[in-house]
Formats: sequence, C-alpha cells, structure tokens
Amino acid sequence: MLNKRTTEVYALGQHISMSAHKARRVIDQIRGRSYEETLMILELMPYRACYPIFKLVYSAAANASFNMGSNEANLVISKAEVNEGTIVKRLKPRARGRSFAIQKPTCHITIVMKDISLDEYIDTDSITWSQKPKWKKKHTTMSYYDMYSNGGTWDKK
Repeated sequence: MLNKRTTEVYALGQHISMSAHKARRVIDQIRGRSYEETLMILELMPYRACYPIFKLVYSAAANASFNMGSNEANLVISKAEVNEGTIVKRLKPRARGRSFAIQKPTCHITIVMKDISLDEYIDTDSITWSQKPKWKKKHTTMSYYDMYSNGGTWDKK
C-alpha cells in the first residue's frame, strides 16, 4: 500500500505592512528557485519587501530541517503567494479642521518549500514494523555563534 508522505513545509506571514503589489514583485523572482539561490537574490535586491520575505524563507527552511530532518541544499520553493490583507485606515488632519483618509495596506505572504530528495509516496508493505520511521527529537549541542559576523544579513530593512 502506498501512503503519501509530506514533503512540503510552509511559513506564513500575516499582516505585513506593505502593498501586495510590491511584495509580488519580489515573490515572482524567487518562485521555483532553490533555497541558497533565493537567499542570495533576496540579500542583493534593493526592495523593502525583501526583508520580510527573507525571514519567511529562512523560517520555512528551519521548519523543514526540524520537522522533516531535511538538508537545506535539497529545498526548493514550490509555491509562493501573496494575498491582500486588511487595510488599516488612519485620518490625517488637514487645514480648516478637515481630515484626510490615509489607507495603509497589509498583505499575507505564504512560502511553501519542498524537499526534492524525499519521495512523495512510501511503500508501507515492504517495510517491517521494526523499520518504520520513528520521530525523534534532535539533540543539539550548544556552541558559540557570533551573530555579528554574518555580514549584516539581518540589518536590512
């Protein structure tokens, strides 16, 4: 019997304060690319939308390595979409006691990553009960990591 294995993980960013049109301009450039290539593209693009998208791609890769135990070299962005969120409405005071409406758009960004090294279907008939995968928590060792030596990746706005 074939069972479907989950090979996709996602990261969702909601209520990001920018226009969906501006975020789509960046998302269209990274759709279908590998993880490392996406990070390089996002670091070098001069748009303000790159920073929250960079954080979402990084978060989706962290979800993939923790939940599926996959390597970051095998990850590909299979789906990336931007939806319009709520519009925050503010009033700006104008002359003669009048007010002017200001609309601040928000958007929801979804990044779905797929591990290309995993098969989508697994044959459960050929696997005995002793060979079935058991989810184990990763044991990590604490090591010194200098967060200021990574080249200013997180300093961008």
